[in-house]
Amino acid sequence: QVQLVESGGGLVQAGGSLRLSCAASGRPFSRYAMGWFRRAPGKEREFVAAISSGGWNTYLADSVKGRFTISRDNAKNTVYLQMNSLKPEDTAVYYCAVDQQTGTVLRGEADYWGQGTQVTVFS
Repeated sequence: QVQLVESGGGLVQAGGSLRLSCAASGRPFSRYAMGWFRRAPGKEREFVAAISSGGWNTYLADSVKGRFTISRDNAKNTVYLQMNSLKPEDTAVYYCAVDQQTGTVLRGEADYWGQGTQVTVFS
C-alpha cells in the first residue's frame, strides 16, 4: 500500500511562489510515475503535472507551462511542484497521485491519491 502526504500549500499573493511536496511511503517509490492534480471550488479535478518513474519525462498542463515545474527525488521518496508567478485562478486543493504507469497518471486514473493541500492565491 502506498501512502502519500502532501505539504507546502498556503496563502500567497498573486505573483508569488510556493513549492508543494508529496512524500510517499509503502512501496519502492522509484518505480512509480507521479502526478499533481487540482480541484478548484465548483470545478472538476484537472491535471496539472506528471513525471515518469525515472524523472526523464515531465508533462505540464498548458495553463501552468512556463510557471510550474515538477521534479522528484527518489532518494527522499518525494515529488515536488514548484509554482511560480501564481495567479488567483491557481487557487485549488492540490492532490498528489501515484501509479506504475505514466499514462494512467496522466488520465487521472492513478491507484493512489493523497489527501490534498490547499493553495490560495489572492490579488
